[in-house]
Amino acid sequence: MSGHRRTALTEQDRTVWASYARAVRPLPGRAVPPLPDDIPSLPEPPDLMVPPSPPRTVRPQAAAVSVGGQPGGLDSATWTRFRSGKLAPSRTLDLHGRTAQRAFHAVHAFLHGAHADGVRCVEVITGRGAGETGGVLRRELPLWLNQPSLRPIVLAATHPHPANPGSVRVLLRRAR
Repeated sequence: MSGHRRTALTEQDRTVWASYARAVRPLPGRAVPPLPDDIPSLPEPPDLMVPPSPPRTVRPQAAAVSVGGQPGGLDSATWTRFRSGKLAPSRTLDLHGRTAQRAFHAVHAFLHGAHADGVRCVEVITGRGAGETGGVLRRELPLWLNQPSLRPIVLAATHPHPANPGSVRVLLRRAR
């Protein structure tokens, strides 16, 4: 091998190799090569003081949105106006005739667009649906509002009138 220069191993190199060789298990059918007895043990590593990491600031998770439940952080006067229907929605989305998948994408785009435009109150019309528990869209809307992509922008949701469960008003958080 031309160009390579052999250097003598230092005492520390021999010590490191010996400690490594002691930990290696030989292949089946092979014997452990004898180690010289004159190799000293490795010195204790110096105590490395690792500086403590700064405490992480953990933001509390926002409580789940429930249709009709007053959220924390909203004053009673605003909640009363919102719940009673006196806070008029700036935009309305009608989901009649849509499949659940198309309705989900429409709600997602609608709420993000309204939030980006600084709209505070919107209305989503799901329809009453058939059956005792209502339609699919009416059952799914509260779950959609709690999705990780929508939860940070939704503050509250309620029916504008007790006799109309097919419509949900959504109060959006203020854009920062």
